[in-house]
Amino acid sequence: MKLIKTEDAVGHVLCHDMTQIIRGVTKDARFRKGHIVTEEDIPVLLSMGKENLYVWEKHENMLHEDEAVEYLRRICSGEHVASGSPKEGKIDLTAACDGVLKIDTEKLYQVNSLGEMMIATRHSYTPVKKGMKIAGTRIIPLVIEKEKMEEAERKAGPAPIMEVVPYQLKTAGLITTGNEVKKGIIKDTFSEVVIEKLKQYGIEVVEHTYPGDSDEAICRDIARMREKQVDMILCTGGMSVDPDDKTPGAIKKSGAEIVTYGAPVLPGAMFLLGYFENGTPVMGLPGCVMYAKSTIFDIMLPRIAAGMKVSKEDIWALGNGGLCLGCDPCRYPDCAFGKVCKYEEKLGELAK
Repeated sequence: MKLIKTEDAVGHVLCHDMTQIIRGVTKDARFRKGHIVTEEDIPVLLSMGKENLYVWEKHENMLHEDEAVEYLRRICSGEHVASGSPKEGKIDLTAACDGVLKIDTEKLYQVNSLGEMMIATRHSYTPVKKGMKIAGTRIIPLVIEKEKMEEAERKAGPAPIMEVVPYQLKTAGLITTGNEVKKGIIKDTFSEVVIEKLKQYGIEVVEHTYPGDSDEAICRDIARMREKQVDMILCTGGMSVDPDDKTPGAIKKSGAEIVTYGAPVLPGAMFLLGYFENGTPVMGLPGCVMYAKSTIFDIMLPRIAAGMKVSKEDIWALGNGGLCLGCDPCRYPDCAFGKVCKYEEKLGELAK
């Protein structure tokens, strides 16, 4: 740092906070460490009795924190990610639309491993609303080597670390199985839960049938919904291994390629997910979806609604974090349920 006259300080960076005291009005930092002095600041500084200032000396290979954090903005900002202005070496990132936050956790680890900079995010696959904060970035020192920020860009690669994938699917076909429901022996309380959850993502049930427990009837209803080109098909109930539960077999007979029948999630172990050749997803929902506040369906639905193809590996990864504690009141998705790091095994390798 160096000492210069205040009148010559325009464009220079302050080395420390500068407190302004006005009796009965204020006693606080008028200018913060790292502030870049402007022409308008000069009269204020002189009125504070600051005729000389300590400022940072500018070097070509060094960046001020507000310049450096712009690198992190570029590294992070994918589709539908908005950002604010740099301040004190920080930039916050927000969702530019409703959708699912998708993080490249491997790249995130690589950048954070460099030190002197940080990116903190919400968990990948978290459903977010437009304007919601999804990440924060910061440069730790006041100045940092330009070469280090360029290295961060190289490690991150050309594709951004994060994006918000907007919800795309709009319509659903709902098949409520069970002879007891078809015959009116019991009231259908399952469907209303599913319909309400779908509404949260802008999805409307346009076809709703009650085929009973006949696998042939379930197959016919699935075929009819495919003909009507609904965006997703949901079958409720009949998902256990009991002989009267025909839903899994019917979905398989309908021609869907099954991704999984079973998931390492509680509640939701008997969940089924498949896709037809045109990409239409079909799900078999176990009974827990009807009575538990949060289940495998709440974890999967945002991804499916955003048109994200879910693999068997994605399902397997849910085991770490797949246990819901049944809190009252339920705080999902603002809790640990369903939050996983898909690249945990790779992180150890990256650290070597």
